[in-house]
Amino acid sequence: MSISNFTEELLNLQGVKITKIEQFETATKIFIEHEFVGGVCPHCGEVSRKVHDYRTQTIKDATAFGKHVYLVLRKRRLHCEHCGHHFYQHLTFLPRYYRMTKRLIETVILALTDVRSFTSVAKEFNLSLPTVIRIFDLVQYPRPNALPRTLAMDEFKGNTGGQKFNCIITDPENHQVLDIIEKRYGYYVDDYFRRNYSREERNKVELFVSDMWKPYQDCAKYYFPKAARVIDKYHWTRQMTWAFENVRKSEQKKFNKQYRIYFKRSRQLLLQPFDFLPQDNQRQVLIMLDISVNLSRSHFYKEWLQTISRIPNPLEKQAMFKQWLASTSEAKIPQFRRCTETYYRWLPEILNSMETPITNGFTEGCNNKIKVLKRNAYGYRNFRRFRNRILHIFSHQRAA
Repeated sequence: MSISNFTEELLNLQGVKITKIEQFETATKIFIEHEFVGGVCPHCGEVSRKVHDYRTQTIKDATAFGKHVYLVLRKRRLHCEHCGHHFYQHLTFLPRYYRMTKRLIETVILALTDVRSFTSVAKEFNLSLPTVIRIFDLVQYPRPNALPRTLAMDEFKGNTGGQKFNCIITDPENHQVLDIIEKRYGYYVDDYFRRNYSREERNKVELFVSDMWKPYQDCAKYYFPKAARVIDKYHWTRQMTWAFENVRKSEQKKFNKQYRIYFKRSRQLLLQPFDFLPQDNQRQVLIMLDISVNLSRSHFYKEWLQTISRIPNPLEKQAMFKQWLASTSEAKIPQFRRCTETYYRWLPEILNSMETPITNGFTEGCNNKIKVLKRNAYGYRNFRRFRNRILHIFSHQRAA
């Protein structure tokens, strides 16, 4: 095999031969021309070998060896003697009417699976921003046809499509992002599931996970009647954390400035499970609890609930949690009484969360990645493009 053939194999260029290569500081120019004379007329289907004229076209290719690559193609236009039309010879690596190779288009689409802005991808491949956006708009992700066994929903701050919040639907069991909905309102979510999925398909959902946003749970109650509704563990346990923090804040206001600063800086020690603290830190906590009776009682309830959350047996955990609720309801601590009132409103969903290890953690992680995407791009105005970009970023998980 000649050196020219080795080069053509390396560059994976079919149907052309390389005539010359020029190297520059930041770019490489590869001069190519058609390997054979002849082509099929797209108008009548007859084979023509008569050359009408030649034109030179510069084509952008994917970067190689740290340099931008340009293909300078000597295009051959043929004349069809049967119907009289003129046409260019077809090349497999060059789409019709494009001035960039399929390889470059695929590379750009692959680069956009990362949480990068369109601008950074355009700079990397020496393309204009509208060109990169136009390439990405070729990517379309339809809504899923089927629903998984487990379904999770959450809202995130999208600020796109005229809406402050958008809604994400995931499969937390298989770690897949299913769809992005433009609005988080109950009527919009209800309409989404009613229009797109039959009753038989919705009955396949066995577990529904969300936070304490009532429209989501109401939607699950009506459209997924056979699914166990679950409140994410993090969202209901933080109600207790907020109650304890409110007690600490109200108590430290009664102290002098030195004690107030000390209590504020030691908040993490008070929030952490007491049994897992080093002995020195345990002594610090005990000293702080001796100063305030209300803080000491609140710390007791906080430790009790943290202990309950570590019980492996679901039935025992549920029974202990009901005891905690009964005891806390009788406590004369307003912050914890409000917390228990919230727990009673969501009691069936909270008890269901103790029977399954599935949480909304994957969904929250997706929301964090979406925030990074939004920050890198300085926001999105077009919801359709924003939705496709999010689904494109998580598409590798769907393919796996």
